[in-house]
Amino acid sequence: MIDASRGRRWAVLFLVPFFLGALAWARPAQASKPPRLAKAPSSARTAPEPEPAVQRALPPPSPRARKLHQLGQKLGAREVLLEDPCVSRSGTACTRTALSPFFESLDSLSAGRASSPAVVSAFGNSLIAGDRIVDIVREELAGTFGDGGRGVLFVDRLAPYGPRTRAGFARGQWEPRTLGELKLAELPFGVSGVYHVATSPRASSRFALTGESRGTLWWLDAPRAGRLSLHVDGKELTRTEPQGNGQAHTLAFDLPAGARTLEVVAEGRGAVVLGVVLQHQRPGTVLDTLGVPSADANLFLRAREDIFRAQLVERSPRLLLFILGGNEAKRLEWGRSKLAEVEDGLRTFVRRARTAAPDSACLIMGPIDAVRGGTGPNRLTQRPYLDEVITLERQIALAEGCAFFDAYTAMGGKGSLERFDKAGMMHEDLVHPKGQGLDLLGQLLTDAMLRAWVESGPQRRAALGSALQASEGTR
Repeated sequence: MIDASRGRRWAVLFLVPFFLGALAWARPAQASKPPRLAKAPSSARTAPEPEPAVQRALPPPSPRARKLHQLGQKLGAREVLLEDPCVSRSGTACTRTALSPFFESLDSLSAGRASSPAVVSAFGNSLIAGDRIVDIVREELAGTFGDGGRGVLFVDRLAPYGPRTRAGFARGQWEPRTLGELKLAELPFGVSGVYHVATSPRASSRFALTGESRGTLWWLDAPRAGRLSLHVDGKELTRTEPQGNGQAHTLAFDLPAGARTLEVVAEGRGAVVLGVVLQHQRPGTVLDTLGVPSADANLFLRAREDIFRAQLVERSPRLLLFILGGNEAKRLEWGRSKLAEVEDGLRTFVRRARTAAPDSACLIMGPIDAVRGGTGPNRLTQRPYLDEVITLERQIALAEGCAFFDAYTAMGGKGSLERFDKAGMMHEDLVHPKGQGLDLLGQLLTDAMLRAWVESGPQRRAALGSALQASEGTR
């Protein structure tokens, strides 16, 4: 027999190697090769690896951007950061901001993971109706993240002058109507706030194609109106079949590879076109210019809600951009509106758009500097109610989960419009900038958007998190 003391010694001798082995297994491996793990059964599902975070960085400025930056310095423009409020938190950390949906789309484009375009729906007044300001945003984003196409277009210009970048080359007679007119139009509007009626048979509009593979015709089935037909390189592609029921319709079509022209033809008087959409198959950014002369938020509410919603759902924007406020301040000065009406109109319009595009980011750009104009001694005096409108728009933006860009401060604050005028960058009405003045406003907005994209990136959040932990540790 083995006595008790010897038994304990033998037990120790047997247990020591066991504990040493267990400790060695539990220690992190120091060798370069990782330990082998048992393979999971072939039927077991493994969780997908998380996609690597995109390291956001500002793109190098384009030659045009450099010139506009120099111009901005001469005119007293300022670097103004977007206010991008937090809309979702986990504890004390912000997990999503107002612009997160749009920035995530830019991340996917930057990393080559995107399979569809990132659409920006830009609503505004005459500042963007001619496509200035937002054309800079469109071109700068496309240069960095890819060009997804031209987006929403009109069959003709809203006036017999100006560029045709957002319209086809029209032949025959088309009558444009907009929701910015004093007299209410007979037919309903959609998301663009514009429609064109053919007032002569065989009125047409031709669009030069640049490789677009997809298109959409938005048309209104007006009573007693003729058909609309679509022709590619002179050959009929498809046509509408009107019933005269007054409903809005969408006619989607594919464009053949190598197609050079698309023509919309009204086969009889009264045919109504609400818009034409042209896009590429490839991913990239698309900016829809939805600018209407003389418009404000309350006038945008004239669009028929069911048409507005259906078309915006179809566009599925990743960013809703609102560039309003100038006409609101003007109408307050003239006594045609009250501040409560302005507030209610903008809030309702933002909510209507966000209801139709609930997964979209939202950004409100405040009005630029404005003066009384005219020929009197106070022509360069700041317009009354401008400050109130800027404050109101900021409050609505932050309350509705939208970002806010203070364009008034970015262009230089009080007196900036006078500096623009002295530099020859204002029209005689002292309301509308022109040429490089508009380009500068577009560049200021683009710079603010891209800086916000970089500043809210994962590397920035990680740095803020580390700083927060360090400050917590010192308390």
